[in-house]
Amino acid sequence: MAKAASEIPVDRLAAYERLIATQPDVERKGATMPYTSRNGHMFSFLTKTGTLVLRLPTPDREAFLERYGTTLHTAHGKIMQEFVEVPDALLTKLKELQPYFVRSLAYVGALKPKPTTRKPAAKQPQAKRHSTKSSSARSRARDTLNGKVARSKK
Repeated sequence: MAKAASEIPVDRLAAYERLIATQPDVERKGATMPYTSRNGHMFSFLTKTGTLVLRLPTPDREAFLERYGTTLHTAHGKIMQEFVEVPDALLTKLKELQPYFVRSLAYVGALKPKPTTRKPAAKQPQAKRHSTKSSSARSRARDTLNGKVARSKK
């Protein structure tokens, strides 16, 4: 099955890639919804419309909201309490935006790592234990039990 194509404007995706590149130990994840994470905690992502969202600690979040006149991010009708929407104009100002990206990375880096959510691999069924009889002997025995007469080869 082919991967779904992203609806994010190319210029916004390129700006996000440049921001991520400022931190060599961070890699972009996600095909249709690009994001970054550390220890299982997402700290930045692009919405379908190309809005950058950053996860910030309380003091930085409050200062960011006041300085840029933006809001907390809302997803699926719920306010994401630690995530701020980055104004479109700031997305292209790499030098001004980069310190917030670093703070976001440092914030999630200090959080307790999330346990993996992958389910353990299903246990393989144990191999059937075969008797010492050969398969043809088992077939003849089965046929005899089912009322069939086993033919012998001469």
